[in-house]
Amino acid sequence: LASSCLALTPPCLVSSVLNRDVKQFGKKYMFDSNEETCWNSDQGDSQWVTLEFPQPVRVSELKVQFQGGFSGKTCRLEGSPKAGELAKITHFYPEDNSSLQISFNEAHMVHRLKIVFENSADFFGRIIVYSLDVLGERAL
Repeated sequence: LASSCLALTPPCLVSSVLNRDVKQFGKKYMFDSNEETCWNSDQGDSQWVTLEFPQPVRVSELKVQFQGGFSGKTCRLEGSPKAGELAKITHFYPEDNSSLQISFNEAHMVHRLKIVFENSADFFGRIIVYSLDVLGERAL
């Protein structure tokens, strides 16, 4: 049974934060289960989020909640084993609404996972994510 692979708040990097205002729009807000807070990227194409897991995981689903009007249009999921280079897993094309769940035909073993928002529904390229979760199993 797939469950969340995210420990409390995993080591996470993001491409940018709106006006560098991490107190109001920082990456930690994707994981705080609060509907009032969010990560808000700055403008520009190819915004991204990278997650590093303490041990390898088999990723089977990705759940992202965007703000309508600020979702990714063309998105790419990349992954890598512990020290390996990131490699493309798949492209996905979210609808511009506030709920998204992507299931994969096969689980992918990764130590690092990168979600690249190649472009955005927003004219300026901003991405707003209220919640992000990765479902799967810890690898033995």
